[in-house]
Amino acid sequence: MSIKKLKPITSSQRFRIVNNYDQITNNYPEKSLTKGLCKSGGRNNYGRMTMRYFGGGHKRKYRIIDFKRRKFGIPAIIKSIEYDPNRSSFIALLHYKDGEKRYIIAMNGFKIGQEIISGKKISFNIGDSTFLSEIPLGTNISCIELIPGQGAKIARSAGAYAQLFAKNGKYATLKFPSGEMRMVMINCMATIGIVSNPDHQSETYGKAGKNRHFGRRPRTRGVAMNPVDHPMGGGEGKASGGIPRSRKGFPSKGFRTRSRKKYSDRYILQRRKK
Repeated sequence: MSIKKLKPITSSQRFRIVNNYDQITNNYPEKSLTKGLCKSGGRNNYGRMTMRYFGGGHKRKYRIIDFKRRKFGIPAIIKSIEYDPNRSSFIALLHYKDGEKRYIIAMNGFKIGQEIISGKKISFNIGDSTFLSEIPLGTNISCIELIPGQGAKIARSAGAYAQLFAKNGKYATLKFPSGEMRMVMINCMATIGIVSNPDHQSETYGKAGKNRHFGRRPRTRGVAMNPVDHPMGGGEGKASGGIPRSRKGFPSKGFRTRSRKKYSDRYILQRRKK
């Protein structure tokens, strides 16, 4: 995986850092595993705008991803690694020995022709999926379930992973790069390895037009508005607007919005570093 800095032929390319996509092997998705994707443009079912700064963007098709990996004991061959416009990581097309095709989240280090498998008593190669009770301590894992059988919910984006820190009774303790430590049931499934495309965080779009391709419209700062439009609006010149807050008046920049009675708080052993 690599990135490249473009030559400043135009002013928009001066700060542009792009992905080489040298890991991609196929430019067209598997037709049987795609479906149409409708865009709302920020409108609700009445056609009224309820979310600002949405709209436009390139047309997409949704790739149906297998987050559950419940095809136990049947080996699969990695046929291609593809770009997915709906997520930051790459995806891999699997051909199972029984003839079925499925997409999964690609791991860093995947190779075409590599064989992977899911289930108990496996060899712990990159891309293999099994229960947390089977995985050795200290292993880097990703695509982790929170509830058994629910499908992967944690560590699915580009370069994401967690480390299996401990096992105690019916719970396993996971440690995340943020510093957070939390307990997950030991009969939840996870995939061995780190998610692909770790250089995604180093990319720079370099121009506003690139953001428009993703369906993001220009965002107006609160301090640039009038007092009637935003709590931070008004003032003479470039007034800071006092305490940073949202349009509704809730403080931002450190104000905690998580419920104090959230059910999953008891599973978090250590909060992420501030």
